[in-house]
Amino acid sequence: MSVEIGVLGPVVAWAADGTPIDLRGPRHRAVLARLVAAGGRVVPVDRLADDLWPDPPAGAVSALRTFVAALRRALEPDRPPRTPARVLVTEGPGYALRLPPDAVDAWRFEAAVAAQDLLPEALGWWRGPAYAGLDEPWATAERARLEELRLRAVELHAAELLSTGRAAEAVPELDAHAAGHPWRETAWRLLAEALWRANRQGDALAVLRRARALLRDQLGVDPGPELRRLETDILRPTDDLWAEAAAAYDRTVGSGTPARLESTVDLLRGLAVGGGLAAAREQRLTIIEAAERLGDPELTARVIGSYDVPAIWPRSDDPPLAARVVAAAQRALSAVPPGSPVAARLLATIAVESRGTGTPRGARAAVEAERIARELGDQALLAFALNGRYMQTFGRPGLAPQRDAIGAELVALSARHGLASYEILGHLIRLQSRSALADFAAADAHAAAADALAARHGRPLVGVFTAWYAALRLAATGGATPAVEAAYRAAATTLRGAGMPGVEEGLLPLALLCLRTWRGLDLDFPADTDWGPYAPWARPLLERDRGALRRAPDPPPDLMQEALWCLTARAAMRLGDQDRAAVARAALAPAADELAGAASGMLTAGPVADLLVDR
Repeated sequence: MSVEIGVLGPVVAWAADGTPIDLRGPRHRAVLARLVAAGGRVVPVDRLADDLWPDPPAGAVSALRTFVAALRRALEPDRPPRTPARVLVTEGPGYALRLPPDAVDAWRFEAAVAAQDLLPEALGWWRGPAYAGLDEPWATAERARLEELRLRAVELHAAELLSTGRAAEAVPELDAHAAGHPWRETAWRLLAEALWRANRQGDALAVLRRARALLRDQLGVDPGPELRRLETDILRPTDDLWAEAAAAYDRTVGSGTPARLESTVDLLRGLAVGGGLAAAREQRLTIIEAAERLGDPELTARVIGSYDVPAIWPRSDDPPLAARVVAAAQRALSAVPPGSPVAARLLATIAVESRGTGTPRGARAAVEAERIARELGDQALLAFALNGRYMQTFGRPGLAPQRDAIGAELVALSARHGLASYEILGHLIRLQSRSALADFAAADAHAAAADALAARHGRPLVGVFTAWYAALRLAATGGATPAVEAAYRAAATTLRGAGMPGVEEGLLPLALLCLRTWRGLDLDFPADTDWGPYAPWARPLLERDRGALRRAPDPPPDLMQEALWCLTARAAMRLGDQDRAAVARAALAPAADELAGAASGMLTAGPVADLLVDR
């Protein structure tokens, strides 16, 4: 690359050989820094003037042009006279930086944090407070945003050390981190957990006591549930009896017996939440069919209803399998007492496995399962039933607040009753819902809580969703396009081998298409791009084809419906199809306050409100 720019500290630039570039005066540096903060997008001249001067003087625009000309000479000293600039370019009403993401330390840092990759190296890029020496409001806001990202990177790196058995290595960094940021409960939790895993139980408990005293004495609040649970875990003795128990089981429980079938479902459930989702799915129908062959309808009902694996994505990974499970559950319902716990589990199964189909049967089953669970006062059953109701809340756009309420109830009841898998589900639902509503402070908290629970309870698939959330957040909060695309690509790698084809198929190109369409960029995709189930909504934009637009069906009732309606609206506006644009706007109107697609927790196509005005 011809030039590098640094803003993670004082604003500086270097030539390709590492030689510092003279950026002239403070106004020149401020112009360059403001264009870095724009992330490669065009900043109009009038906006630049407002951002550089509280009260722009009469000659502000001329002064800006002078600063830009000087910066161009500094950044491209070998550019021939009267040839277009390649780094600091003029576009439309303003200026923009045209540099690869690796050429700017802040862009490079954001991508590294989103991908959770090279974090120690990325933290080393900091030379001091970001945008040091600049006190304008835009610089203050960017400095605060990047500092929060730096603190998150410290915590992500520490969590990585813990997950790879290097707890002792993490302790010094976390000790300094907690001391420097004493109001961050995550810092205290990670420090205590690192000490515990480094066989320093007494020190870990002392850290938790110090955190409790600080929070109570200085803030008047009690420690949060994560700190309380960690203290409980540290004080609880554990023994690994798995090998002995498995051997005893094989000696005493015969294959093909009802007890064997029911306990195998428990094994498959543990396999699924522990990361072996595809393997568990392959065996599930085999177990159900084996139970049906024994001719015991109540056993079959228990086998079907016991597989209460939390589900977050409202599109099945294996629709034919899901349909067969629903059919088996319908058959079993006739053999169990109405209003019984096993009936509620069958109904919840129908609600979950009918996801994405839009059938009234699934919605009715969800309502009935929840009613029975509440009447029985069975909290574990209620958690399963709420999962079913969540899967049936996609009848139209704009239902993120309803799903948020479901997530909140799941978190609360699961935390009270030790239902870790459903507590994680609740946090992920709330992550999705708060993202849809652009409440990223709350979404961040739910992502951190889900990651912490996943690390404690061995739920590796959670990291797939939080990695995608980090990329979505970067896109929604103005991250530079190259950095956002790099973050999406990194997140896509977490799906490989995860056993979730219903999530994976077409997700990366859809994320990139939504980003580029929203930001008005070229839609340059390889001809062999696999759009998966999203092809009908991608073609009208890519091919500029009104026929393809008219042939595209209404988006299915799932987490992507707002994003797909958004693509439909943009295609219709570009192609001059006012009728289809009006249909898309009408569908999106209930989601006027949301970010299109962000309800997925994985991508966004921009604010819905941008599309609700005739153009």
